[in-house]
Amino acid sequence: MAQHYRQLIAWQKAMALVSEAYRLMKTFPRDEIFGLVSQVRRSAVSVPSNIAEGQGRRTKGEFIQFLGHAYGSLLEMETQVTIADNLGYLPGGDADAFLFQSAEVGRIINGLISSLTTDH
Repeated sequence: MAQHYRQLIAWQKAMALVSEAYRLMKTFPRDEIFGLVSQVRRSAVSVPSNIAEGQGRRTKGEFIQFLGHAYGSLLEMETQVTIADNLGYLPGGDADAFLFQSAEVGRIINGLISSLTTDH
């Protein structure tokens, strides 16, 4: 395992995704500030937060559990962004680009889980 969560590519990419989520939310209607905006921000922030918390836990099993939470938050966020796109809140191909970036984070998280569950 990495010595510090900030060294994890999964955490670094998830942090970049949070910044992108916040950027996208600026285009939403004002009346969504306590609806989808809040939900997307909360689930986006949860991804790197769970990666960091899990890496700080004492056992590999706990780390894997928190990576699972991070992955679940990622899928929650993707669903919310898809809803926002369906409602016409996102311009052009912003949703597709964001979901592509999110899928990359998901692959990295899954790879990290696999590497932790494989006996070396």
